[in-house]
Amino acid sequence: MTRVPASDYRSLAAFRYEIRKFLAFGEQAARSAGIEPQQHQLLLALRGLPRERRPTIGALAERLCVQHHTAVGLVDKLEQRGLVERRRASNDRREVLVSLTAGGEKLLQRLSAVHKAQLENVGPSMVGALQAIVGKQPQRRAR
Repeated sequence: MTRVPASDYRSLAAFRYEIRKFLAFGEQAARSAGIEPQQHQLLLALRGLPRERRPTIGALAERLCVQHHTAVGLVDKLEQRGLVERRRASNDRREVLVSLTAGGEKLLQRLSAVHKAQLENVGPSMVGALQAIVGKQPQRRAR
């Protein structure tokens, strides 16, 4: 087993700390905007889906790393608030597609601007913590 130096523990802990601070900021920002953090994450996952992905419940569940029924519940709540809407795919009526409403787009834009500004502030600390971990190249043994 490879021995892990104390400095690696400190680097890993510092990186995790920076991530947790950013996530806590994001959770508070979502709640201040009147939605739950997972609802914000779903809105962002929906808007940020790769072009080749269809905006299905399954795709959103995958992007959020949650079960299908959890994504359904999130979409239900967001739909009730008028932030997303569902429609049946025209070519396969079994497929349900999710889209942002104008209100959902506006809310997501506001939250994304706040998150981007926060990252501009804390980004250097996060990058520094990550570089402390991955910036170390394993030394090659002389042959």
